[in-house]
Amino acid sequence: MFADEIRLFDLPTGGADAVPVVFAFPNTYDIGITSLGYQVVWRLLACCPGVRVARLFTDIHEPLPARPELLGFSFSWELDYGNVLDLIEKQRLTLWASERGEDEPLVFGGGPVFTANPEPFAPFFDFFLMGDGEELIPEVMATYQTVRTAGRSEKLRRLARIPGVYVPSLYEVHHRDGDITLAPVETDIPAVIERRTFRGEQLSHSAVVTERSAWPGIFMVEVARSCPELCRFCLASYLTLPFRTASLEGSLLPAIEKGLAVTDRLGLLGASVTQHPEFETLIDYLAHPARAGVRLSVSSVRTNTLTPKFCGTLATRGSQSVTVAVESGSERLRRIVNKKLTNDEIFAAAETVAASGLQGLKLYGMCGVPGELESDLEATARMLAALKKQNPRLRLTFGCSTFVPKAHTPFQRYGVDPSAEKKLQKLQKQLKPQGIDFRPESYNWSVIQALISRGDRRVARVLELARHHGSTLGSFRRAFKELKGRLPPLEHYVHAHWPDAGDLPWAHLRSGLGETTLARHTEHARDLMTLGATAVS
Repeated sequence: MFADEIRLFDLPTGGADAVPVVFAFPNTYDIGITSLGYQVVWRLLACCPGVRVARLFTDIHEPLPARPELLGFSFSWELDYGNVLDLIEKQRLTLWASERGEDEPLVFGGGPVFTANPEPFAPFFDFFLMGDGEELIPEVMATYQTVRTAGRSEKLRRLARIPGVYVPSLYEVHHRDGDITLAPVETDIPAVIERRTFRGEQLSHSAVVTERSAWPGIFMVEVARSCPELCRFCLASYLTLPFRTASLEGSLLPAIEKGLAVTDRLGLLGASVTQHPEFETLIDYLAHPARAGVRLSVSSVRTNTLTPKFCGTLATRGSQSVTVAVESGSERLRRIVNKKLTNDEIFAAAETVAASGLQGLKLYGMCGVPGELESDLEATARMLAALKKQNPRLRLTFGCSTFVPKAHTPFQRYGVDPSAEKKLQKLQKQLKPQGIDFRPESYNWSVIQALISRGDRRVARVLELARHHGSTLGSFRRAFKELKGRLPPLEHYVHAHWPDAGDLPWAHLRSGLGETTLARHTEHARDLMTLGATAVS
């Protein structure tokens, strides 16, 4: 598979004395190589002077060094947790970081899951990279080389002084009356770890193009990072603030030209692609007859940005459908989550999509959102049915997940709705007869995601036990039963609404907005919940 790659950067040879690094993605090659984040960090590592990196996936790997000094992971989906632990052990490493010897490599990790809340994985990792890698990776590799011959503890102490590097072993954990506090063991170790934020005008793009990826032959380019909308459940928005866009003339168009020199498939990525200030100019560029052979795909976009020109360009550039996140058919619930969208805009967008020649419209939503009422679910079913009636030839898909609380968001203290599974089943019964393709995400998966997203270090024992029984909710319940009395029950992590005054497992990590601002956003949402419930009653 590696031989099929078209590499878009010069790969340094590294030299005989280069630091041997293994960089892993905890899934198969076709999934991992489709992750733009993984590609970018691999390129950053490979381009560091004096570093030689080998890639590792669950199914294949490049030739691995006999004695690697660093083993890194890019982690973006909670349910890959078992593969992380398996890959550590398959490299013949001690699973628990505290038990590793001087001759074993340092194990590090990065990516959105770890940046949001690394605590459930802290006992397995020597250090974490918190935030954007563009500046952090070169600094970490340069610092490591200055202490390369030092002992394990000295290496970690030196790395811990780099802004954005978190070394869990240098923090003591205290549990008291349900609260958790972490404090550094030494005075020169920071009490709060600040996420690193890259503010350059050039964002990321594919390092390789290959037909063996989940999106064969695609060149991916990041148009924007973060999202200015701040939906109150959204990790991708709050975790990566501030909203940043790539310079159109300075980096975005040159990157696209570079990609189109080797492939005709282009993917525009970002949580809010269409809010790039020069998005119309970008679409004009892609709609030019000189690029008639380009096959274009775009990540989820805002409904009110689906203009006839944009949709028409997608249709003539090979796209079959467009994807938008509406969250709910209830305008009341959208106000609670801060989704700035009306039903009129959704219906207008559907008409525009249908008129453009696109064949499908994919909508994303959630159930079990804090403040949700039965009337909100009914509003969603009504809206979707009306959309289908208005546009009978449009293939309408509704993907629906269960709300999962995420760290560093206003809804981080809310639990998963235990009745969400029944709500998904009810929606399925209502929508299937309407000719709507309903695609619910597994409720059990959402429970596991919530456990990992809100877990503390004690959850590490649960993860280690559960993977041996299979990654099912039953396996986790069995693990909690075996560990009864050593940590709170599953319901505490997943379903409980945590008190506003309590400390959070990730309180020592600073990412996005501060707790005071988040609390203000939460309070605003609660005011809307109260108003809406009063109006309904």
